[in-house]
Amino acid sequence: MANSPLGVPVDSSPAKIPQRTTLAGRLVTLVPLDPEAHAEPLYTKTHAENTEHLWQYLFDGPFPDRAAFDADLKRKAASEDPLFFTIVDNASGVAVGCAAYLRIEPNHRCMEVGYILYTPEFQHTSGATEAMYLMARHAFEDLGYRRYEWKCNSLNAPSRRAALRLGFRFEGIFEQHMIIKGRNRDTAWYAMLDSDWPARLRNFEQWLSPANFDTEGRQKVSLSSLNA
Repeated sequence: MANSPLGVPVDSSPAKIPQRTTLAGRLVTLVPLDPEAHAEPLYTKTHAENTEHLWQYLFDGPFPDRAAFDADLKRKAASEDPLFFTIVDNASGVAVGCAAYLRIEPNHRCMEVGYILYTPEFQHTSGATEAMYLMARHAFEDLGYRRYEWKCNSLNAPSRRAALRLGFRFEGIFEQHMIIKGRNRDTAWYAMLDSDWPARLRNFEQWLSPANFDTEGRQKVSLSSLNA
């Protein structure tokens, strides 16, 4: 037993617990979820015609009416874990999405990003990528986490592609992990480590640079290729 293998020694001091703060970027700013300020644009844009797909793989929604949506938003705004942020478009000042830190374990310096909801117009934009960059940078550089996770339904192909594009590494499938809205969920696990972050940071910043886009806003180099 004296020669049994053990993990390498690590700094065991805890990470900081995420707080309700502001994360400002060039295109978007993340602010603490405020139901009074953010409910109207978020509800209108995510409950319009043909928006049911936005909620397909989320734990909740779509909601039967505005009152139910507002009540849920108030519960989320009061939560500490998950800790919710609203994504605000800098050009318009309008709320265009939300996301959260969750499964926050400061003693192990590990947490997850999730509850990601983007309005249709915000999907596939540079601002959508910048929002994920801002949250990852805050987790590693300001709060001191060493593991940052992304989990999704294994059938959610867009989310799985997004995880790889953003620089998370696939770790496996947890079968029969959850029951969501009465259906089985096998969960795909992805992670980014603090040792990955210096390279991911460079790739994010290279991709987000205005120099990476032509006069019509088309990317010159893809983030997927940078993180490949």
